[in-house]
Amino acid sequence: MNFFYSKDNLVALHFKYDQARRRFIEWAQNEIAVVPDFHKRILFSDEAHFWLNGYVNKQNCRIWSEANPQVYVETPLHPEKLTVWCALWSGGIIGPYFFKNDEGHNVTVNGDRYRAMITNFFIPELNNHDVQELWFQQDGATCHTARATIDLLKDTFGDRLI
Repeated sequence: MNFFYSKDNLVALHFKYDQARRRFIEWAQNEIAVVPDFHKRILFSDEAHFWLNGYVNKQNCRIWSEANPQVYVETPLHPEKLTVWCALWSGGIIGPYFFKNDEGHNVTVNGDRYRAMITNFFIPELNNHDVQELWFQQDGATCHTARATIDLLKDTFGDRLI
């Protein structure tokens, strides 16, 4: 939740999103009340980028020293990276899936590539599971929320999308 400080109190910046989160929590609590192992039926999914030149996100890596180390790291303007997707749930892991183009080069995710992964990799992997019992969760990335993506996922999961 994002806040800014005013003299007397903290004020929520995204009230609309807070309300949506509260509605989701109420819905999830109701599902768990009806089906106690509901959380075991959720496929949590996401992708991550791994830079192949050794770059590490500076938000996750700190250099500590008693003296000012004057450390800097030179990186190319567009370093090669690998984008990997997977889904996990109580029944195991589906993936990893490595995003590559037709020539086998690493590429980032866009709507067409994401839908191709769903069609050619994810859905066939689901054939070994009772999909009628599973819910699919993804974040709000544009390629995840595109109408064509949602329609494709609804063909498999119906309204069981989070």
